[in-house]
Amino acid sequence: MKKSLLYLMGGLLTLASCKDAKQTKASYESAIPDVKEKVEEFIPVELKTDLSQLTENERLMLPILFEAGKIMDDLFWKQAWGDKGALMQGIQDDYLKKFVDINYGPWERLNNNTSFIKGIGAKPLGANFYPQDMTKPEFDALENEAKNSLYTLLKRDDAGKLTVVPYHEAYQEELTKVSGLLKKAAGYADDEGLKDYLLKRSEALLTGEYFESDMAWMSMKNNTIDFVVGPIENYEDALYGAKAAFEAFILVKDKEWSGKLAHFATLLPQLQAALPVDKKYKSEVPGSDSDLGAYEVIFYGGDCNAGSKTIAINLPNDPKVHVEKGSRKLQLKNSMKAKFDKILVPISQLLIDDDQQKNISFNAFFENTMFHEVAHGLGIKRTLDGKGTVREALKETASAIEEGKADILGLYMVDMLTDMNELGEDQVLMDNYVTFMAGLFRSIRFGASSSHGKANMIRFNYFKEKGAFSRNGETGKYRVDFEKMRKAMVELSADILIMQGDGDYAKAKQMIEEKGFIQPELQADLDRIAQAGIPRDIVFKQGKNVVGL
Repeated sequence: MKKSLLYLMGGLLTLASCKDAKQTKASYESAIPDVKEKVEEFIPVELKTDLSQLTENERLMLPILFEAGKIMDDLFWKQAWGDKGALMQGIQDDYLKKFVDINYGPWERLNNNTSFIKGIGAKPLGANFYPQDMTKPEFDALENEAKNSLYTLLKRDDAGKLTVVPYHEAYQEELTKVSGLLKKAAGYADDEGLKDYLLKRSEALLTGEYFESDMAWMSMKNNTIDFVVGPIENYEDALYGAKAAFEAFILVKDKEWSGKLAHFATLLPQLQAALPVDKKYKSEVPGSDSDLGAYEVIFYGGDCNAGSKTIAINLPNDPKVHVEKGSRKLQLKNSMKAKFDKILVPISQLLIDDDQQKNISFNAFFENTMFHEVAHGLGIKRTLDGKGTVREALKETASAIEEGKADILGLYMVDMLTDMNELGEDQVLMDNYVTFMAGLFRSIRFGASSSHGKANMIRFNYFKEKGAFSRNGETGKYRVDFEKMRKAMVELSADILIMQGDGDYAKAKQMIEEKGFIQPELQADLDRIAQAGIPRDIVFKQGKNVVGL
């Protein structure tokens, strides 16, 4: 059988680069001249919060969660690259080590996964979820339904044939240890909801059955500490978008801000009914048990810490949970504020029209992010033909299209909530539009290789075609046209919702190919941002010592 040349070359280079842990420290050298500058594009931020609100038991629980989170971080390294220790041993330059650590491997995540180490080729699309020499026809011919599971790897058996291995077998040692730590942490849980979740999650890690623990996580209402842990998002699998990557967050609830947000969760069914499409594309009623909350995050590990840093969480991803319970939308307030102050505001001063500077606000940035996460729960999860989920129908395009839906529907929701007198004065609407535009430049700097990156570019290019903004050729600054942006927002929302409901893979692929790229004029503006010394993203100083344990 012929092997894909791309996968074969990528696989051989990857194997050659990480199989020998005894290589000399001079084995790996930077393929780029400016690795120090690359590292300095990430501005350090300390992850800490006031722990005085915690009980003694909660303070005793935190070190256990930090230990479990570190194991999940190590597991993501295995999925994304392989042997981290072997790679780091072969690097002498300290800045190169730091850049590898930021990217969880030798590929620059915010630059289309370009390799930045000599001798290491393109990143395999399937990371380490599949054999590097596996072809798509070979995968398609495998008669095993578990091959599409979020929680399985594909490997070759002794005869060279594809076989499916569950995560809880492939990573048995690590997951058994994390399971034990979660049980230990549950012993310190004052909140019964948190205790129930930790115990069920500890079991799920050993069985690969996550539904019950997802439902328990949804049922938590009064917990102060939250621990998001497991194989969760599928962005790392750029081959099929079918495999979940390991990650962990440790969160402390901001009760004041959470109280302000709780009301919006009750409006989900009403918001679903108001979507700008035919009834059949919004026939699914989102669960009314959804939860909106604000949190201070004190630990990121694994997938969520790779490259650009997550500032909000919308989970679980299971469509069955969405229908029965909805989802929880957690805003990571301290990380969000750091990105707003250190990145978005300087970008807006450089690229947004002087007259619209007054419309840049943290509240609008917070709302843009929050309603993005809420919008993940809207629309439709199963195609109208009854053949399966939207994710299955749209294949590798599903994540980019879903992120695009959440972005544009989040802005549409601001319109709806303003009409419902839920957001105060009309000025809020313009603040959201202009801040949304400034936020696009911040996000687009992450590149167009990721699902979020493709979604950003689709939206930017769509808005450009529709005249939603104009660019002053003399100043190089952008100005939002309110009415045209509103019209484009409604039209793009409808396009994506219909595409998902129809399971139209061809149309999704066409949209990404035609709009999911950076045009030269925009690239020149992104270069201006870099030349101004504005950070690309944040990087964390975190751990028990940082939070004062």
